[in-house]
Amino acid sequence: MNFCHSTSMNIYLVGGAVRDLLLGRLPREWDYAFEGTRDDFLREYPDACAVGAVQVCLRQGREFMPLRGATIQEDLHHRDLTVNALALDAAGRLHAHPQAVDDLRNHVLRPASPSALADDPGRIFRLARFAACWPDWRLAPEAWEQLSRQEAAALAALPAERVGRELLKALAGPVPGRFLRVLAEGNCLRPWFAELAEAARIPAGPPRWHGNNSVLDHTCEVMDRCAGDALAVWMALCHDLGKLRTPPDSWPHHYGHDALGVPLARALCERLALSSLHGKAAETACADHMRAGRYDELRTGTRRDLLWRVDRRGLSRPFWRLTDADSRSPFSVRAERELTILRAVRLPDEWRNRGPDSARHLRDLHCAALAAARTTDETKN
Repeated sequence: MNFCHSTSMNIYLVGGAVRDLLLGRLPREWDYAFEGTRDDFLREYPDACAVGAVQVCLRQGREFMPLRGATIQEDLHHRDLTVNALALDAAGRLHAHPQAVDDLRNHVLRPASPSALADDPGRIFRLARFAACWPDWRLAPEAWEQLSRQEAAALAALPAERVGRELLKALAGPVPGRFLRVLAEGNCLRPWFAELAEAARIPAGPPRWHGNNSVLDHTCEVMDRCAGDALAVWMALCHDLGKLRTPPDSWPHHYGHDALGVPLARALCERLALSSLHGKAAETACADHMRAGRYDELRTGTRRDLLWRVDRRGLSRPFWRLTDADSRSPFSVRAERELTILRAVRLPDEWRNRGPDSARHLRDLHCAALAAARTTDETKN
């Protein structure tokens, strides 16, 4: 496996690419490590360039970094997890952490050293992301022990973009709620997900609808039901944040939690440096999920406004996915059918370009179309 045409410098394919090859997966990222310094590499490969202040070199679209230590074995012990502590040399020989192969075989997520998570606290969110993306893998006791020793101050020093990037990858996983479960069990929700740090002790709602679930339990379950739609999963994470601010003497009820959640969702999104789309999605999930969960009971005008408002924000698909997951009812079927009716309505030419009057007339036409469709449905039934 000839990574680079060189006879004087040892270069290795390292990390996740080797792991994926051994698991029979197609690697998404190809990372390399070399013996020597960055200057040595740049002299060996004049077509390479240094990237930023870190020791990364870029050559032919691939990243190369010096070994973390004098030898490849030292490098492997400085990596995050044993299953990522793998390397292939130019001859195709495998170099592995002593526990790497067994952990790959047994689907175990284990820190590569006793200080792996403390050495780089950002690895905590990477570990939680792996848990969300690999549902049949378990965390080794050493992982839980290292999680429990992390301090909020060390986590707070991380760049927001790094934490947000791991979250976004976890949201796309098959069991996204596991991201929060791992952080919660490891006592690592603060400071980045501080809103949810007390969620495990707060009842999700009246037992009639929520059993004995906590807000954290319910949030993770709804996230998992939304799996496959990362934006819907994000909305699920945010939708019940307001329950963390309702008065304890009203529990298990959470009156007004929809409105209470909006500023919390906005703050969480800003803290994680997520996109404006994620901001709109979070606020919409909080503000409108209760209304959507009573969709069949809504008056025609309220129904129209909800459909139109969510659609104008470009959130119809993930929002109604969230609604179905939260309510365990297929409201999305009727909502999609009625949204199609609204989209087919056309404002007459004489009502165009009349500002608020145009908007009011379009709303009237929408409401009439929805009412007529409901009447037709009731007649058929």
